[in-house]
Amino acid sequence: MSISQYSDSASLPPSKEHVDPEDIDTDAEFGGLAARKELERKLLWKLDLRMSILVLIYILNYVDRNNAGAARSRGLVADLHLADQQFATLLSILYVGYIIMQIPSNMFLNYTGKPSLYLPACMIVWGMISALTGITTNFTGAVITRFFLGFVEAAFFPGALFLLSKWYKRTEIGFRTAILYCGNIISNAFGALLASGILGGMNNILGHAAWRWLFYLEGALTVFVAICAIFILPDFPSTTKWLSDDERRLALRRMEEDAGVGDQKETEEGGLAHGLYLAVTDWTVWWFAMAVNAIVVSLSFNAYFPTLSATLGYNPTVSLLLVAPPFVFAAIVAFCLCRHSDYKQERFYHIIGSWVAGIIGFIIAISTMNTAARYVSLFLMAQTYAGLVVMLAWMNNSFPRPPSKRAVCVAIINGFSQLGNVAGSYIWPSSWGPTYRYSYGICIAGSGTAIIMAWVFKQHLISLNKKLDREEQEKGVKEKGFRYLL
Repeated sequence: MSISQYSDSASLPPSKEHVDPEDIDTDAEFGGLAARKELERKLLWKLDLRMSILVLIYILNYVDRNNAGAARSRGLVADLHLADQQFATLLSILYVGYIIMQIPSNMFLNYTGKPSLYLPACMIVWGMISALTGITTNFTGAVITRFFLGFVEAAFFPGALFLLSKWYKRTEIGFRTAILYCGNIISNAFGALLASGILGGMNNILGHAAWRWLFYLEGALTVFVAICAIFILPDFPSTTKWLSDDERRLALRRMEEDAGVGDQKETEEGGLAHGLYLAVTDWTVWWFAMAVNAIVVSLSFNAYFPTLSATLGYNPTVSLLLVAPPFVFAAIVAFCLCRHSDYKQERFYHIIGSWVAGIIGFIIAISTMNTAARYVSLFLMAQTYAGLVVMLAWMNNSFPRPPSKRAVCVAIINGFSQLGNVAGSYIWPSSWGPTYRYSYGICIAGSGTAIIMAWVFKQHLISLNKKLDREEQEKGVKEKGFRYLL
C-alpha cells in the first residue's frame, strides 16, 4: 500500500475559482512562517522534555531484565540450585513472554491512544514481578517470575518506538530513537555500577543475600519511576490534553507534511485488525525482522558482559566496574551516528559501518587473550548497538502509513528479533570460556547475515522510490513528494 494512494486525501477542497497552490500560505493559521517556526520550536522542546523519561524507563527496563546476569556469580546459581543449562533457560524464558505480547500490546496501544497510562501501568507490574524474583528459592519459581516479567515488559519498547513515530518527522526520529536506545546502552553501564554497589555492600543485610537485595531495590525503583511517568508522558497528538489548540494542529500538520498524508484516520481502512493484516502480509516486514534478529544474535554478549569482562582476570567487583566504559562509549557513538544519519538522511551505510567495526571486535577477541586487546574488543563489540539504533529509525521511516500497520510492524519486528535473544542465551556456555571463540564466531555470522539482508532491503526501497518517481511524472507533479530513506 503506497503513500501515493493517499496523496489526494491531503489535497485542498475544490474551489469555484482556480487558486494556484503556490499562492496559498499553509502557515497562515499559525500566524505565518516565522510564528510557526517559533511555535514548532516550543512544541519540540516541550515534547523532548517529557519524552526524556522514556530513557529512564528504558534503563530500568533493561536493568530489571539483566540483573540476573550480574547476580549469576554472586550466589544466585548456588542458592537456586541451578544445574547445566538452567541459567541460560532463566535468561531465554523471559523472551518467550516478551515475544507473545508484542503485537497485541501495540495494537491495544494504538486503539486506546493513552500511552501515558498504559506504559506506566505495565511498568508498575513488571517492577513488582522483578522484586518478587528476590524471594524465589528454586529454579521453578525463578522461571515463572522471569516468564511473566517478559510478558509485561513487552509493552514498553515497541510502544515507545510507536509513540515517537506519532510525534516526530523522518528528519527528527533517528536522533530521538538514539536518545531512547541510549537508555538500553546506558543500562548496561548503570546496571553494572548499581549491581556492584548492592552486591558488594548488602550481603546478609536483614538476613538476605546480596543478590536478593538487587532484585528488591531495583524493582522498587521501577515502581516509583512508573508512578511519576503517569503525569509526565504524552499521549498521541489527538489525545494529549496539555497541548494548546495551535500546538495540536501543528503536531498533526507536521506528520501530514512528513508523509504526504495525515497520521490519524486518513489512511485507515477496514476494522481494528486491518493493520494486522497489512503488516502480516507484507514480506518486507518479515525480511526486516529477520535482519534485526540476526544482529540481535550477535549482540547476545550483552547478557554475559560481566562474564566476558571477568575473563580479563580481575576480581568480581572490578570486573563489574569494567563493564561500564564500553557501554558509555557505545552510547556516545550511537548518539553521534544517529545525529549524522538524520542530517545526511541516509541509513544503510551508517548501519553497516557500526556492524563492521563490531565484527573487527569479535575477530580481536578470537585472536588473542591479551588483556588490553580484549578490553578494546569489548568497546568495538558494544558500539554495534549504534548500528541497531539507526536500523530501528529506518524501520519507522520504511513503514509510515497507516498507523495501525506501523504499530503492528514495530511489534512484529521487535518481537521476532527477540528470538535472537532466546538463541543467544545458549551460545555462551561456560565450557566455551574463557576464550569463547565459538561464541564470537556465531556473532560474526549473525552480523554478516544482517549486513547482507540490510543491503537487499535497501535495493527494494530503491525500486519503490523509482516507482514513486514514475507515478509523479505520469501525473505531472513537479514537487517531489514522499521518498523512502535509503
